[in-house]
Amino acid sequence: MKVSLFIFALMLIGLMSCTREKVTPIDQQCNTTISFANDVMPIMQANCIGCHEQGNASGGYDLSSYAAISANATAVLGSMKGSGYQLMPQGGPALEDTTIQKIACWIQQGKLDN
Repeated sequence: MKVSLFIFALMLIGLMSCTREKVTPIDQQCNTTISFANDVMPIMQANCIGCHEQGNASGGYDLSSYAAISANATAVLGSMKGSGYQLMPQGGPALEDTTIQKIACWIQQGKLDN
């Protein structure tokens, strides 16, 4: 019985590893230049602006413009990581590590409006 259970567990692990999606490597050194218009703003539009826009600035954060996102960049990143801030997006799944890393790199690269 123990042997059967062990074999079943190994088969299940093998099946899960075969069906797992490929994970995009994270550029932790931030070698890729992050574009505000092409990288950061689409992330904000897809995950943040629904609750954090002018006239509906949940938690006091309006994240609908470069100036607002840049001014609140530390809070935005902290919220995405759940470190020192409430984890966002609220009620949704946590953002992928690669998405969070793009925001971190954008900040590290000087929060350029590019």
